[in-house]
Order: sequence, then C-alpha cells, then structure tokens
Amino acid sequence: MTAPEKSAEAGDEAETKDKPRLSVVRLLMPYLWPKDRPSFKLRIILATICLVLAKVSNVYAPLFFKDAIDALENKPELAIAAPLGIIFAYGLVRIGATLFGEIREALFAAVAQGAIRGVGLDVFRHLHNLSLRFHLERRTGGLSRAIERGVKAIETLLRFAVFSVLPTIFEIIVVLAILWNMLDWRFAAVTAATIVIYVTFTKYVTTWRLGIRRTMNEEDSRAHSKAVDSLLNFETVKYFNAEKHEAGRFDQALGAYEKAAVKSSLSLSALNVGQAAIISIGLVAVMMMAAVGIQKGTMTLGEFVMVNAYLIQLYQPLNMFGFVYREIMQALIDMEKMFGLLDVKPEVPDKPNAPQLTVAEGAIAFEDVHFAYDPRRPILQGVSFQVPAGKTVAVVGPSGAGKSTIGRLLYRFYDVQKGRITIDGQDLRDVDQTSVRAAIGTVPQDTVLFNDSILYNVLYGRQDASPEEAKEAARLARIADFVEGLPDGWDAEVGERGLKLSGGEKQRVAIARTILKNPPILILDEATSALDTATEREIQTNLEELAEGRTAIVIAHRLSTVVNADEILVFQGGKIVERGTHRVLMAANGVYAEMWERQQEDREEIEAVPA
Repeated sequence: MTAPEKSAEAGDEAETKDKPRLSVVRLLMPYLWPKDRPSFKLRIILATICLVLAKVSNVYAPLFFKDAIDALENKPELAIAAPLGIIFAYGLVRIGATLFGEIREALFAAVAQGAIRGVGLDVFRHLHNLSLRFHLERRTGGLSRAIERGVKAIETLLRFAVFSVLPTIFEIIVVLAILWNMLDWRFAAVTAATIVIYVTFTKYVTTWRLGIRRTMNEEDSRAHSKAVDSLLNFETVKYFNAEKHEAGRFDQALGAYEKAAVKSSLSLSALNVGQAAIISIGLVAVMMMAAVGIQKGTMTLGEFVMVNAYLIQLYQPLNMFGFVYREIMQALIDMEKMFGLLDVKPEVPDKPNAPQLTVAEGAIAFEDVHFAYDPRRPILQGVSFQVPAGKTVAVVGPSGAGKSTIGRLLYRFYDVQKGRITIDGQDLRDVDQTSVRAAIGTVPQDTVLFNDSILYNVLYGRQDASPEEAKEAARLARIADFVEGLPDGWDAEVGERGLKLSGGEKQRVAIARTILKNPPILILDEATSALDTATEREIQTNLEELAEGRTAIVIAHRLSTVVNADEILVFQGGKIVERGTHRVLMAANGVYAEMWERQQEDREEIEAVPA
C-alpha cells in the first residue's frame, strides 16, 4: 500500500447518517465565503485570477516550444537569433506558471485554514451543547476520530479540488481548443475520448473500491476505540491480569482491518494497471496520427513536439486523477461523518429567548416529578419535595433508587417527562440552562480532573478568577499545604483523569473549585463514599463548611454523613417512602432505621476484624 493510499484509507465508523455529497459541499461554502470576512472573498478572487494566469502560462509553453523548433528546422541560418527570443519566452511562461501557482496557494491558504478552524470550532461547540445521553452512548475514541478526520478532510478537499481538479479541467478545455484549431478535430476528439474513458473507468472502479474502504474505516475506528478504551482503563487491566485478553481483542480488530487493507491494495493495483493502459493507448494513437501528418507534410516537427508536450502535460495530472478522486471521495465521506454530528439535535434545548435564571434565595422544589431514561424502565415516579433556601436535604436509599438522577435533573442534563422542577419558583425548562448550571456547584463521588496542573483544575471552578483567589479556595479546602509541598507546587500535573492524586486529594481539589465557583446551590453526590473512614471524616468537615449558608442536596449511601441534614428523604423504587430528620426517622423504625442498623452492623464487623 502506498503512502497516499494509507492516508486515504482512514475513515470513521458509520454511526452517523451520511449526508448527500453535494449537501456536504454546500454546508462548507459559508465557511469559504463568509459574510463577515471580506478579506476572504478578496483572497478567493485574487487566487482565482492567479489560477487562470498559471494555466494560461502553462498552455502557452508548448506553443513557444513549437515555434522554437520550427525556427530551428526552417531557418537554420537564424539558429541563434530567432529561436533565442522564443526560448526566452518559453522560460518566462514556465516561471510564470510556477509563480502564479505559488501565489494562488499562498492567497488561498488563509481561506482554507480559516474554514477548517471555523468548522472545527462549530463542531466542538455543538458537541458540548449536546445532551448527556449522547455522550454516554458514544465511544470517545470514535467521536474524536470523526472530528479529527473531518477537519483534515476539509483541507484535503480544498487542496485537491481547488488546486488540482479545477485547474486540470480548465487546462484540458484550453488544450482541446488549441488542438482543434491548430491541427485537426481528430486530435482533439481522440484526446477527449481518452480522457472521458479514463475518467469513467476511474470513477466506476473507485466507487467499487469505496465499499472496501468503508469497511476499512469501520474496522480502523473499532480498533482505535478498543485501544483508547483499554488504555483509559489501564489500572483495571492490571488488576485482572487482562493484558493478554486486551491484546487479543485489539489483534482481532487489527486482523479485520488487515483483511480489508489487503483487498484494497489488490483492487488498487488493478485500478492503476487499467489507468496506465488507457493513457498509453491514447498517447500512442495521437502520436501515430502526428507522425503520419509529418510524413504527409501536413504537420511540422514543431507541431509534433507540441502535441507530445501537451499530452505529457495532461498525462501528469490525469495520472494522479485516480488518487485525487479517491482522496476527494474519502474526504467527502469523512466530512459526512463530521457534518452529520451537527445534525444531532440536543435532547434538552432551551426555549427561544429563554431568560436567565434569577436566584434570589435558592429554594428548590420537585413537584410530582416523573422521569425515565428509557420509557420501559421508570426511575422517578411522582417525586415531590422542597429544599428551603439555605437548608440541607439528604437523599438516601439503595442503589438504583433514583438518587443520582435528582442531581442530573437539577443540572438539567435531562428534562422531566411529567411534573416540574423549580428554583425560586422558576421552572428549569423555561430558563437558560447555562444559567441554571452557573447557579449550582457539585462535588461528585468520582472527581475527574483534567490532565493539567493543580492550579488549572482549581481555576476551572471560575476561569476568570485570579491565581490568588484559586489558592485561597484551596486553603479553605485544606489542600494548599499539600500542593505547596510538592516539587512542582501549583504547576504539578495531576495526570490522566487525576490519577496522580489520591481519592481524598482529588475530592479536596473538587471542593476547592466549588468554593471558587461560590454557587448558591450545592449538590454533594456521594462525595465521600469512595474514601477511607479517616479521610471521609476530614472531607465531611470540609463539605459541611462548604454547605453552610447554601441550599444543599446531599446524595449519600453512608447514612452517618447525613445525620445533621435538615431533612432526609428515603428513596425506594423511584419513590419517597420516608422523610424527616435523623431522629424522627429512627423513631419511626422503618426503612431508614433498618438501613442504619445494617450499616452499623457492617461497621462493627469491619472494626472487629484484627488488623
């Protein structure tokens, strides 16, 4: 497989519905001819002029070559004087063709890169605007691959379409006109027939090969996704000695890609042989016609050389046509995947001109809320409760009872199917969702950090804060001393997903950035359940300080962490089965009291085990 072929074979999994080819090009046009960028329009106009000048210069070169040879043949006594000027003109047009071509590329480079930047940014923004369900159901490796290939495909399409296909078409038309007018219509007809047969053959064979290439795209993305998934879960692989298993899965995916790649390579060889045969037959036919013309005296030696020069000039770009066509088709496929992402509609859209959420006190109310991720499996069934401003309400219950769904709905990652959720009386579906999220801070069970410095991760709570404000938030979260004791201090990298930090350290970073955000509403989603007892107690103190004066919802598995809550809601089967303070619920001797007793027994058993 050649190097160009490798780049062309890259594609993406066919998860997104393909857009019609012309539609993809139409979607790209606003980025190439933007209304608010007059400089782009000027560059395109100048680049087009340079394109025409370059090809006109290229077409004139064989004419000067012909005149020079005819002068040498017919007037040998002027072998130095007359041809010298013609040869000099020949050199000038050759230089002009190259010069105008380079100016054209320089002018268009800013347009192409601007379009690539604009499309990439719009897709990136759109992906962040999509709902949580979309990202939970997508493979990160395949998604990033689609964007990467789509952006590169734009550059490929522009490079080949603008700098190869269009100039070649223009040159073919001019050369055919010259052959018709200067020589004989038969020269133009044979040349045109050769080109048409070549293009038709290439199109049909390449279209057949696209099926093979699509298979390669899918297998390549599948292998890439497996590799990314395995490397992201490196520790889990080590825990279960699953290196051989993961290597086997990856090898299986690579094996499927290998089979498709071999088939593609064989079909490429057949394509190249067919193309070479067509071009050679056409070239021989025209040269034989020219030779006969010289023999009959109807053509000069210069015209014979001119015909040969034109055919070689056309042969070079035509010889690349198969590769160019494959690259363009592959670019369109890759762009289809990327632009297809823009067609995915957010599951949770804002209403037109939705107002900003106004938080005066921060009171929360769930009113007869029904919700299901899948209609066949209800999660919340008629849930109603209130969290008064400045109070803390705990949500407890067994796994799968719907506890974490409360936080997701409050963040408006999903909309409820029935009922409503309000903050200070404002239905979350009626206000701008970014303003809702700006009013809420969260400390999750599994804090995921960016692979950057500790300071960057703390500043993520409020990006416009100063480093001093971030460090003060870290002091309040009791992590500043730890950070300042590190060799790299605040510039210390936390690693992929924060794996260089312990669970307690990650939770303190999460607390610090929530302190920096300073939201009126707080969600603590099992923020200490993954920590050891000693660390849990330390973090719990931080969390209680963080929740002081804020409206807080504490989602907890360990009941010992919510005994001081103003109200405890006990969820079971998507419904609230008990509610009240710790003292009231214990006195009721119901579900909560049973859970409490079971956890106390479990703790006593653990403490009784010899160290």
